[in-house]
Amino acid sequence: MKPVVRATAIAVATMMALGACDKIAEKPAEAAKPAEAAKDAAASDGKSTYPGLPTEKEQISYTIGMAMGKQLTEIKDEVNLDTVVKAMRSQMAAEKLLLTEEQAKTIFEGFGQKMQAKQIAKMMADAKNNLDNGNKFLAGNGKKDGITTTASGLQYQVLTAGTGAKPGAKDGVKVHYKGTLLDGKTFDSSYDRGEPAVMPLEGVIPGWQEGLQLMAVGGKYKFWIPATLAYGEQAPPMIGPNQVLVFEVELLDIIKPGAKK
Repeated sequence: MKPVVRATAIAVATMMALGACDKIAEKPAEAAKPAEAAKDAAASDGKSTYPGLPTEKEQISYTIGMAMGKQLTEIKDEVNLDTVVKAMRSQMAAEKLLLTEEQAKTIFEGFGQKMQAKQIAKMMADAKNNLDNGNKFLAGNGKKDGITTTASGLQYQVLTAGTGAKPGAKDGVKVHYKGTLLDGKTFDSSYDRGEPAVMPLEGVIPGWQEGLQLMAVGGKYKFWIPATLAYGEQAPPMIGPNQVLVFEVELLDIIKPGAKK
């Protein structure tokens, strides 16, 4: 779930724009090549040409606008850009404002509550849809040849049968794995990181705890993990609430408690 939009959204956008400028300034000088340094120097004196942005002032202004626009994208349907600019002009020119600080604070607080309510409503709708779709998928998937459904609802397919030992509930495991959603989107992969993962079975989701104990070292399984055995409604943003998770897992080794990894 994305963070609730706070009352200070516009101020935060501005600060992030300035922060982006600070990060550029913090880059070590020794990292720049001579040609790049010359290019940066030309840009800093305002003589570098960008289409439509001939001066340094316009370039900086546009950069800040890009950063602010990016930060406000999520609430673009809730704001009038012309009014935002109007308020900024008045504030920067020290003109009389249409709202007092107290009035602005009250409005922001109400807006934050509204956005939070919308966020919760969307999350609840997504949770219900994902749960319904997941249950429908699992009902059909469990009827396919080669797929076994356990008493808990975990589904698995043996891709390669291992010949080694099986881990216990207190053991750790060394694995290669790829995790996807039902639409095929990858949300986690040790293959992509280029190295196996080592983890205690007690520290992973219930579907993994059950599934890995079915495997023998050297084996490769495919798991379909119901939301109840995964993250449920409290899933991280890259997964979403009540999602069925699909994993391909290779069990490379068993790590006994207290053993060196």
